[in-house]
Amino acid sequence: MENQLHIPTAAELLAKGESPDLLFWVGCAGSFDERAQRITRDICKILHHVGIKYAILGTEESCTGDPAKRSGNEFLFQMQAMMNIQVLDGYAIKKIVTACPHCFNTIKNEYPELGGHYEVIHHTQLIQSLIDEGKLKPNDGHAFKGKKITYHDPCYLGRANEVYEAPRKVLETLDTDLVELKRCRSNGLCCGAGGAQMFKEPEAGIKDINLERIEDVIESKADVVAAACPFCMTMLRDGVKIKEKEDTIQVLDIAEITVKANNI
Repeated sequence: MENQLHIPTAAELLAKGESPDLLFWVGCAGSFDERAQRITRDICKILHHVGIKYAILGTEESCTGDPAKRSGNEFLFQMQAMMNIQVLDGYAIKKIVTACPHCFNTIKNEYPELGGHYEVIHHTQLIQSLIDEGKLKPNDGHAFKGKKITYHDPCYLGRANEVYEAPRKVLETLDTDLVELKRCRSNGLCCGAGGAQMFKEPEAGIKDINLERIEDVIESKADVVAAACPFCMTMLRDGVKIKEKEDTIQVLDIAEITVKANNI
């Protein structure tokens, strides 16, 4: 199936005198992290399934600069951002969807002051709008029916941008038992990866944040914890492994859950 999935680049479309209605910003994790690549493929499957004319930048896409900015290197951030803005404007891109809340936040909120103005949506918002339009509908006997699912709010999607409803509405269409973690929405607990913490060893303390978070998940008695960020995915999966709960708790992105439930 994956071999048959042709994902067009903006350059390919331009060569045919066309432009995409939507640019899928893949992000570093979605490009290079083996686990996140599966999420990337599933988002592309959804876009194909509903017939949206989309493209990716491919090798012309660079890091948004989020880790550089969060770790204090403003100069590097601006260099990376301005390079990306030049590429995006060169293709006259207007609307961008991204699977990473860090990319989402940076392009949406920090690129405008450097001259990059785009409509930026997160993939959970896209999926929710496709469900609302009737373009996505879960199969009757889908894999998650009757299961207990919980959702972990990524910091840069939740508290930073107040996107709380879209991911939950997607899960609510599944006829599952949706349970909230005790720390959720504006009171959500970070997975421990944000602010460039993903790329360094944790400071001294009594417990890693991702273990604290996975204890919330265990307490919820959920079979599946839904994520909407590749960094959260890594931290939650590591927590599940350390707690030896791999047989009982599945960590899946909202896009993967959508593809499975809709049989795409």
